[in-house]
Amino acid sequence: MIPFLDIKAINEPFEIAFQEKLKDFLATGWYILGDEVKAFEVEFAAYCESTYCVGVGNGLDAIILTFKAYIEMGYLQEGDEIIVPANTYIASILGILHAGLVPVLVEPNINTYNINPKAIEEKITAKTKGMLIVHLYGQLAPMDEIMEIGYKHNLLIVEDAAQAHGLQFKGSHARTFSFYPGKNLGCLGDGGAVVTNDEKLAKTIKSLSNYGSQQKYYNDYLGFNSRLDELQAAFLRIKLPHLNAENDKRRIIAKRYLSEIKNDKIILPFQEGSDNHVFHLFVIRTPKRDELQQYLSENGIQTMIHYPIAPHKQKAMKDYHHLSFPITEQIHREVLSLPMSSVLKEGEVTHIIKILNAY
Repeated sequence: MIPFLDIKAINEPFEIAFQEKLKDFLATGWYILGDEVKAFEVEFAAYCESTYCVGVGNGLDAIILTFKAYIEMGYLQEGDEIIVPANTYIASILGILHAGLVPVLVEPNINTYNINPKAIEEKITAKTKGMLIVHLYGQLAPMDEIMEIGYKHNLLIVEDAAQAHGLQFKGSHARTFSFYPGKNLGCLGDGGAVVTNDEKLAKTIKSLSNYGSQQKYYNDYLGFNSRLDELQAAFLRIKLPHLNAENDKRRIIAKRYLSEIKNDKIILPFQEGSDNHVFHLFVIRTPKRDELQQYLSENGIQTMIHYPIAPHKQKAMKDYHHLSFPITEQIHREVLSLPMSSVLKEGEVTHIIKILNAY
């Protein structure tokens, strides 16, 4: 069986360095918010061509803390509306809800799966104060058009870049990241970060993530406990210099998929530019998704569905069940993710293409 994602194989080249770093970590006796977190924050901010980075517990917390910080800073208040793609992973929406804000779902472009700028303005009301833009599957959303809308309506623009490590875009107010092990830059546990050029925002997020405190035992806000783990920061520092090369390997595999899969029963992803996609996932579509998944499994190819149920149809979001998003619902019925990683072998790619073409 060709695995959908072999995380162990991805991390194997770094194991010796991980072990050495673990020894160093144990020798310091400093386990929370130490030098490794500080160094990673500096290095990841530089990598993202931004001024500040704040490490937090995970990607969901990165979203929550960003919006909570804007509330503390007076840019938002509870009950404000935030535009978000209807077909995103539910964490994007949960982050808005847990911050006390109201997610307003917007349909995507059926070809790119990213939010459709033409549909955004239809949903803007007097209560709309921001947008959470998701670069789904690793493809950059149409940020120039989105930023133009944001400037026109004086909206905060936050990027959910959990699936888009390595993409660069300047202009938004903040970017949130997840370092879940399966991400293009993944740690060996949970981890997340917020990247921004706004010093006040960075300081507020840092304080909120640490019990609302900037000085020990003095609490400015009703904060949280959501700090990037010192050891995970150390592991991320080892992997970060290799991220661009690993993304390039993903692009090479994607190029083969796009050029060599030739089957009119299968809809390939649409890539808008040569360098605007890091292919966290390679997602195809077919009306007979379950049949195709079973066929691939029988031929030794493991696949995943991202995602089988649209957020507004989830049990947890019963207040949204009455809404209709036909494009989103079609996407969730038809999408199937092929194996994609920097360690996928050329022969495995050839086999996947051969089996898909024979379907």
